Order: sequence, then C-alpha cells, then structure tokens
Amino acid sequence: MQVHKNYPLLSYNTFGIEAQAKQFVSVESVDELRQVFEHYPAAQKFILGGGSNMLLTKDIDALVIHLNLKGKEVVTETENEVVVRGMAGENWHEFVLWTLDQNYGGLENMSLIPGNVGTTPVQNIGAYGKEIKDNFVSCMALDRKNLALVSFSNADCEFGYRESIFKHKVKDQYIIVSVDFRLSKTNHIIHTGYGDIQAELASNQITNPSIQDVSKAVIAIRQSKLPDPKVLGNSGSFFKNPILTKAAFAPIHAKFPEMKFFEVSPTEVKVPAGWLIEQCGFKGQRFGDAGIHKNQALVLVNYGQATGQEILDVAHAIQAKVLETFGIAIEAEVNII
Repeated sequence: MQVHKNYPLLSYNTFGIEAQAKQFVSVESVDELRQVFEHYPAAQKFILGGGSNMLLTKDIDALVIHLNLKGKEVVTETENEVVVRGMAGENWHEFVLWTLDQNYGGLENMSLIPGNVGTTPVQNIGAYGKEIKDNFVSCMALDRKNLALVSFSNADCEFGYRESIFKHKVKDQYIIVSVDFRLSKTNHIIHTGYGDIQAELASNQITNPSIQDVSKAVIAIRQSKLPDPKVLGNSGSFFKNPILTKAAFAPIHAKFPEMKFFEVSPTEVKVPAGWLIEQCGFKGQRFGDAGIHKNQALVLVNYGQATGQEILDVAHAIQAKVLETFGIAIEAEVNII
C-alpha cells in the first residue's frame, strides 16, 4: 500500500478527463482502508470506486482512496434462493455475469451498467424496469469516524429513484465495502416489458427467454445505443429522467401531446429526459471535444481532449434549453466534482 503524490486520474474516470489527485492510494482490504484513516487522520479524503459516475472538473485536492476490494461469494442458500456478496471493488457487469453463470436470477436487466459493486446502492442503479433495491439485502460500510463496520438493511437505505441515504442523510459518513443481494435459483421472474427487450428477443426468435437471454438482449441494446467508455469517454446516462406529479404534468402534456411518459405511481409520471433533450436539438451535437452522443441524447461524451468544465458547460446549456422549452427541470445523475 503506497501513497502517491500528484497522481494522474485519467485512467480512473470513464469520461477520460485529465486531472490529478494531490495524494492517491489504492486499498485492497478493509484493514488497509482502516490503516489509511489511522495514518492520515487529518487529511481530507475522497473515495474513488470505478470512476463511472463522476465528472472531474478540477484536480482533487485531497487524499484519493481507490477502493480495490475484490471478492464474490455465496452467503446463504436455500432450495429456491441464494444470497450472494460482492466486494466494493468488483466490476458490476462482471459480477452480474458471475451470478448468471450460476443461474442466479435478478440482476440480468442491469447487465453492462458501468461501475463497481460498492457504488450500486448509493445511486440505486437501475435499467429496463429493475433497480438495485429489488434484490438488495444489505451492505456493510465502514464508519469514517470510529472505523467500525456497520450493516445497512434495505429499509435503512431509504431507496428512491437514483437515490439513497448515502447521497444525502449520511453522505460522506460511511464507505460501502460489500453488498449482499437475494437472487432466485428456480422459478426466475423474467422482466421483458420495459424498453426494447421484447423487440430484441423477437429479432432473435426467442419466445421463452431465460435470464441469460434477457441479459444478452440488454447487452445488445446498450451496445447499440451507448458508447464504450474505453473508446469514447462518457459516464452513461448523464441526466435523471424527471418525475412529475400528474397535476404538474397535465398542462405540459396538453401543450406537448406527443411527449412520452411512464406512470410510476398513482400520482406521478416519469418523462424520458433523452426525449426532451433530443427535441431541443442536442442529439449528436458537438461543441469542441465535448458533445452529445449521436445514438442517445442522455449521454454526454468526451471526443478526446475535452475538460470536465467544458462538458459541464454543455450540460448546463441542455438543462437551460429543456427548462425554457418544456418548463421541466432535469437533474444530473452524474456526480460533479
């Protein structure tokens, strides 16, 4: 475990932004994580996972701790269910594929989401009709103050749409080191009603899909719409889909009857932010080396040498135009650093 000074973070963020950490250390165990806090008690600390959900707009004037904790295992098992654990530094997609290799169902709709296991509860990540909270059992987290391990149940996390207690109420108080999920072994519940999954399955003449089929369909859809961060810097969906009350949405929909929406509760609807951005003419636009992907308006991209601030300027321009055009505010899903 070595602490580096003025360490480049280019390969530690999927936007491919050139920035530096004042200090940097990679930890591979909870004990090493504790040691960093014990040896550098006064240092300001920044916890870094997979670097897939952040936009670096400046150097990080802190001790950056890269969570490189690895491991995955079965915790408990019955005839029909299993609880599996992933350590925080495990790549999320590889973890999903591991569960599918064991024929464990529940995470297949979230295949190919970038990032690591440890950050999944923070955002309550989700895709194609599924969210982490649907299979989440608990997570173990290190208390930054007393360095004790604390368990958070599903209810403790107060999950919402791309929200959890870790983003607000206890932000910067805990570091998630492992996550447990309850998955099915038999009688898998297949979710194919959201997005283009059914069409993708039909194109492959699959009428009775397995969980592996669903995963492959999701991967194919995501690869057709979303750029590979290794090829074109990005952080996946940059914006959240706004959720409006039906009362607030009614006059907007009356003015724009072609606007797409999905009912999420008896009183609320979700509007696709990508549709709003596309209608404002941003899809495929480029501003220097910062731009909006040609196939998915939700994705901001770095064509090579864009700075984080340049990408953020594009994001602000999009937010302003969507608000001016539709009267709807869209929020960034990505953390702005």
